[in-house]
Amino acid sequence: MAATRIDCDIHPAVGGTRTTLLPYLNDHWKEQVVSRAIDGLDLNSYPPSMPLSGRADWRPADGSKPGSDLAMVQRGAFDQLGASHAICNVVYGAQAVFDPYMAADFCRAINDWIAAEWLARDKRLRASIVVPIQAPDLAVEEIERRASDNRFVSVLVPSQGETLLGRRHHWPIYQAAEKYKLPIAIHAGSAYRTAPSSIGWPSYRYEYYLAEAQAFQAQALSLIYEGVFGKFPHLKIVLMESGVSWLPAFMWRANKTWRGVRVEVPWVEREPASIIRDHFRVTMQPFDGPPDPTGVEDVIDQIGSDKMFLFASDYPHWQFDGDDPIPPHLPKSIVSRMCEDNPRETFPRLKLDS
Repeated sequence: MAATRIDCDIHPAVGGTRTTLLPYLNDHWKEQVVSRAIDGLDLNSYPPSMPLSGRADWRPADGSKPGSDLAMVQRGAFDQLGASHAICNVVYGAQAVFDPYMAADFCRAINDWIAAEWLARDKRLRASIVVPIQAPDLAVEEIERRASDNRFVSVLVPSQGETLLGRRHHWPIYQAAEKYKLPIAIHAGSAYRTAPSSIGWPSYRYEYYLAEAQAFQAQALSLIYEGVFGKFPHLKIVLMESGVSWLPAFMWRANKTWRGVRVEVPWVEREPASIIRDHFRVTMQPFDGPPDPTGVEDVIDQIGSDKMFLFASDYPHWQFDGDDPIPPHLPKSIVSRMCEDNPRETFPRLKLDS
């Protein structure tokens, strides 16, 4: 029997609003999509033509979006890269739409589409619930609507939305997520409400991509210092495409600063690094660790937990070459845990035999 290897981050692509989602929208938005010729709500974070968005050998020959063909995704994620199961995270512009009602119906349509045309056709697939994070009340409605379907194993939100995720108006989302044992999957990507950099707009795509780690750091601090985990002690956060090597220095600095100014946040009763180890998980593609075995082992040791790492290929995003999505030089004990034990612990609804 093949080893269990749970890929926690693959990306089915919405072919187009009119060609893919139209059957799943309500009558009002069907009419609006057609009359206004709405299509192509791709996030600027992942334009389909950008090399990062799709490796050359994972792009359909007909020119359609990488990740839009189920059979090709099955060959790539399962046959080529060796996953036994995979979690679908649909990164699309529904979560960036300003109109909350339009955003909610598009998110609903994405979830219904992925359930009907992907999950129903391959029992190895699971998915995250796409929610309109810009409207927390509507996001809760969508979580409640999909909660009875155990094929949905997490809640997907972008790393850069309208506000920091620890703010209290988001808490009803976390209450629903904790109730249904759904971790919050924070995925790299921006709704472009604010500058991707903490001090303004960059000139180049390269700057934006490298600065993504700043957004994940800001979200982690917000969730910790606003007291989210004191209120929702069983909530898990998965950082997707965040990178890994920034964690040690970030955790050290968070601890040092907390010791000096903790009077401001008396509800944070433990060191931030300890909270991170308990509540945060990271996917291991892209892996931005050192190029040598000793350096990689040092980073893993400095993070201080073997439970935080989750196997992911990020298919069809171009994060590595070849057929092995396991980052080089990882200790064997980490590889074993991140492929099965850690995903099972992180996603309690991930029942592989159903």
